[in-house]
Amino acid sequence: MGLSTLRDGRPVKSERATKTLSRVALFLGELRDGLTMINMQSAFLISSKSYTEKQAGIMFVVFGISQFLFQTPAGYIMDYSNKKVHLLGFAAVGTTILTLITALCAQDNAANLGGMVFVKFLQGAVTALIPPGLNSITQGIVGTVGMTSQVSMNEMMNHLGTAIICVSGSLLAYALYPDIGMLFIVSPIACMGVIYYLSQIRPGDIDHEAARGLVVSSKTTTKGESFDASGNRYEPPSPPLSPRSPGNLEVKPSFTFGFSEQSSSESAQSFALQEEKPKKADTPWEILQDPVLAIFVLICFVFHMANATILPLVMQTLAVENGRTGILMSGLCIIIAQACMVATAKICGDNAGIYGRKNLFLIGLFSVPVRCALLTFLLNMKENINGGDDDWYYDNGGSKWIDVIMLATQIFDGIGAGIFGTMYV
Repeated sequence: MGLSTLRDGRPVKSERATKTLSRVALFLGELRDGLTMINMQSAFLISSKSYTEKQAGIMFVVFGISQFLFQTPAGYIMDYSNKKVHLLGFAAVGTTILTLITALCAQDNAANLGGMVFVKFLQGAVTALIPPGLNSITQGIVGTVGMTSQVSMNEMMNHLGTAIICVSGSLLAYALYPDIGMLFIVSPIACMGVIYYLSQIRPGDIDHEAARGLVVSSKTTTKGESFDASGNRYEPPSPPLSPRSPGNLEVKPSFTFGFSEQSSSESAQSFALQEEKPKKADTPWEILQDPVLAIFVLICFVFHMANATILPLVMQTLAVENGRTGILMSGLCIIIAQACMVATAKICGDNAGIYGRKNLFLIGLFSVPVRCALLTFLLNMKENINGGDDDWYYDNGGSKWIDVIMLATQIFDGIGAGIFGTMYV
């Protein structure tokens, strides 16, 4: 399918910008939540640095708490700022540096556990900028009306990037075992990809009013590309605005910290679906009083509280005392889940408008208890097995077949997390 064009034959800006955004999302797969390398870091610390599961768990609990604490401030910063691309680039570089510090500075037997916990706290705060950063840039390019399809594409590319990075890291770890620190070389490689493609997104590609949700359609979807005499794309200077032009009104974020604060500039910002009724920013108190939103937030919180702990536990179960094979199996946990998430994101994007988001969310919720029940059964079975044919059993008596089936349960992770990751926006 060719590019969309305007009447004068020029390609529409958003066509190039969304393709560039998809490539950013591909390389952000390793960096977006820190989860890929967080789980690989856990396996690395346990297998190569003699950390206990408890010590590794403390580090990543702190990481998760830090993300939780800084998520709302990060969203406000991204909403308020017109430097969204720069902030996202800063977050990508910051989390890469902190990942490398973990790999290079972690001491055997958790001798510097306090320092590593502090590093994870900082990394949680930095990575909190990534999801709202990517989503706000996306909304600024395609507008609210294009979010479902573009978020679906972003999620597909994110999960594909995660799977590719994980395959590379797992193979490196398997080849380098037991000294697997070099596997973290994939982090700066991914970061360079993010920075390169972010630099291709021009300031004029982002409609900040659309990014804040104050208008439904982004101007980027109706503007054409401009070319110089040599045929190179360029950003033409904006015409000067009159003192009374709406573009000179003070820009406000889409919500305020005040509980009754209003401004004259906010009354001038209209919502495209309700042109006759100006759209003003909601206060935190008004947001908290919305029962539907409160219930949805509670559902997401409970889902992630249940789901987030499963993958690290499965990876640790496969990595502990299984040496090189355990590292490879741990990587396969992420690869299988991410491969399924690619398909899930595609299905959600295609069918959300047909079957509704609620039905898809219910499927995602149902996947968690099914997955947990299967894993509980398999772990109990593994503990009760005492030896057997050496062709199918590890030296410690655990069945290889059980580990393979445990890996297969990651399909449910791909379904649940894939649906929530795509549909929550």
